[in-house]
Amino acid sequence: MMGALFKIRGGVHPDDRKHLTKDLAIEKIPMPPVLHLPLQQHIGAHAEPEVERGDKVLKGQVIARAKGMISAPVHAPTSGTILGLHSYHSPTASGLRWQTITMRPDGFDRWIRRAPPLDPLTCRPEEISRRVADCGVVGMGGATFPSAIKLNLGDRHKLEQLVINGSECEPYLTCDDRLMREKAAQVIDGARIMAHSIGVVQVIIAIEDNKPEAIAAMREAAADVPDTSVVTVPSHYPMGAEKQLIQTLTGKETPAGKLTADIGVVVHNAATALAVHDAVRHGKPLIDRVVTVSGGAVARPRNIQAPFGTPIFDLLEFCGGLKEEPEVILVGGPMMGQPIKSVHAPILKGTNGVLALTRAETASRQVMPCIRCAACVSACPMGLLPLDMAARVRKDELDSAVKIGLMDCISCGACSYVCPSNIPLVQYFNFAKGRLKAIDGEQRKQRLTRKLATLRLTRMEEQMRAKKEAFARRKAEQAEKAAQAAAAQPAAQSGAQEAVAQSGGSAETGAAEGGDRQ
Repeated sequence: MMGALFKIRGGVHPDDRKHLTKDLAIEKIPMPPVLHLPLQQHIGAHAEPEVERGDKVLKGQVIARAKGMISAPVHAPTSGTILGLHSYHSPTASGLRWQTITMRPDGFDRWIRRAPPLDPLTCRPEEISRRVADCGVVGMGGATFPSAIKLNLGDRHKLEQLVINGSECEPYLTCDDRLMREKAAQVIDGARIMAHSIGVVQVIIAIEDNKPEAIAAMREAAADVPDTSVVTVPSHYPMGAEKQLIQTLTGKETPAGKLTADIGVVVHNAATALAVHDAVRHGKPLIDRVVTVSGGAVARPRNIQAPFGTPIFDLLEFCGGLKEEPEVILVGGPMMGQPIKSVHAPILKGTNGVLALTRAETASRQVMPCIRCAACVSACPMGLLPLDMAARVRKDELDSAVKIGLMDCISCGACSYVCPSNIPLVQYFNFAKGRLKAIDGEQRKQRLTRKLATLRLTRMEEQMRAKKEAFARRKAEQAEKAAQAAAAQPAAQSGAQEAVAQSGGSAETGAAEGGDRQ
């Protein structure tokens, strides 16, 4: 059993606005006429396409394979025909186009032959992680880190606890709440499977206190499961951040630049636990998820189970469309979500919400100069100095911002939320981190270019050296042949003279003999 909870620094208490959907059961959307499946639906290397235009595929079939250690495959959400591989809208703030497989469902929803069920109590941990990897399971809370890698952490760390994150602290979002209410037993089973894989006994399911029905359902499902407890944590944003959640539950603080596994704890999302259950018990790959569609501009907010690749437009239409023009449409929650450029962009493995917010909900206000009130410092859950970091980012002093903790920022948006001057602090930090990533990528590209240039120069030098050596060998062979020919020529001349001499002597002898006969 858990003891007392620990207080964490910072955080805010935004209006959760979950009443719009929290009491609405999960509904399944009709299959869209077209699905758009990006190859990049996870952290790490994008998947490599396995299909071509015109191919017929079955539900659950791998259409893009994992590439490298940190990657995940993409599966067909239904049966149908591949229309092609091309660039398509991405559900991002940049609106960049991603490489995407587009398919047309055939309406039959025919499954491929699935992998047989595994018994998690008798199979080896590596079998579980392999199955989870093959089924394309990633973190469903939005991080989209390939789950199989976290299931192997027991090989490299001394782990003590598995935490299932059911806090769902972002306003509006209720998809995990509904999953825990409607599929509590499957979530608990998935948690026990993950605990077996990483080699821990104690499982903690952490749920914020604004979800009493989910807490009750999960406690009932876990009642007869040993070493598994459901813990109520305060509704305090960003409680869903894994480092803050672990500190609340255990009092342990994760050192900067370290993993939670370094302090003996692994965290998985509640929806991820369900996906692991489906993969191990039923051989079902990750092909759909529950998405909260909400916001003041949505006619009928809902929790929708939708296949990956469903255009956001179709989700909104299933909810009755928009009753007014939204100020912004976000993918994710209002604190950390990304505004999108096109409603034709598809939902992905990490899409837990689509919000169409009105002007009143976004409360757009004029940005004013910083008054040095330090409200952002008090709100920062990481103990950083947002006002100083923002000042350095504005001056393009990115290295200096990194020195005072830029890369430790979890982009929770608490600083922006409390800023009385309406300064978009978190946008500064996300821009800076994106810029640093781009610079790092450019530097790596330059290093790779230099390395390739050096290899090419070395190769050319080796080729030139080989050519010179070959030329020298040919010259030597020619010289040797010339010397042999020169040495052979006097001998030939001597032989010829001797032959001539012998021939002349014979003639003289013959002539003398002839004269005697006369």
